[in-house]
Amino acid sequence: MQKIPDFEGLAMFAKVVEERSFAAAARAMDVSVATVSRAVSRLEERLGARLLNRSSRQLALTAFGRTIAESATRIYRDAEEVEGVAREMSVQPRGLVRLAVPMSFGVKWVAPLLPEFLTAYPDVSIDLHLSDAAVDLVGEGYDAALRIAVLPDSSLVARRLCPVSRVVVAAPSYLEKHGRPGRPKDLNPRDCLGYAYRASNDVWRLTDGNGTEESIVPEGRLRVTNSDAMIPTILAGLAVAELPEFIAGEYIRDGLMEAILTDWTMAKGGLYFITSYSRKWCTR
Repeated sequence: MQKIPDFEGLAMFAKVVEERSFAAAARAMDVSVATVSRAVSRLEERLGARLLNRSSRQLALTAFGRTIAESATRIYRDAEEVEGVAREMSVQPRGLVRLAVPMSFGVKWVAPLLPEFLTAYPDVSIDLHLSDAAVDLVGEGYDAALRIAVLPDSSLVARRLCPVSRVVVAAPSYLEKHGRPGRPKDLNPRDCLGYAYRASNDVWRLTDGNGTEESIVPEGRLRVTNSDAMIPTILAGLAVAELPEFIAGEYIRDGLMEAILTDWTMAKGGLYFITSYSRKWCTR
């Protein structure tokens, strides 16, 4: 099988020809003179002929060296051009980014940022996948994902962007009819709405200030794959639900919902930026 061409040797030979000196070539390439000399000698041995006649004072191309000097220089220039383009691409992002984002969060918080982002980076395109379902980043070809969760151990690389709290809520009309629960076990599980895409089983685990934990398994007549779909049923006073604060907050502020069990807390999750690798994205 044919060996890979000695690109380093060809590049250093081309630089010696350009600079007319091993020492000048070494300075230009920021390597030692010995490194340049070994590379040219290795190339000569590989090609089976001398490329340069050299003494302590003079350096001259052999007839064989003249026949390949132009090609070696062209290879060196092409490599410099490729590296220059690559550096420019790394400074100015470009290409397609496939990003998976939870639906409610994506519509409310990510989509409004896109006009400014697309204006700032005109060479970047976004394929925004909105779904609460977990995606296989590698298997489904995504570059990255935003996830709101208590993140399990994973081979993926995750950066926590901010904490995300969850609150148990009910409409004032529900509380008027059923009373305000003092502790989780006071809730009727049949009034608690379920969420299909929870990372583990759909169980609400709440802890009070003394470390006492109580759990509720929702058995309500509505189970959803997107938290926003719970809102009408909650507002109608028919059910209780636990929601991320970024969804429930506006309804609580407007008095349409009330946070309950405020002396009890759920495990605080976070908003995570997830990729399958830790290096910078490669453009494509």
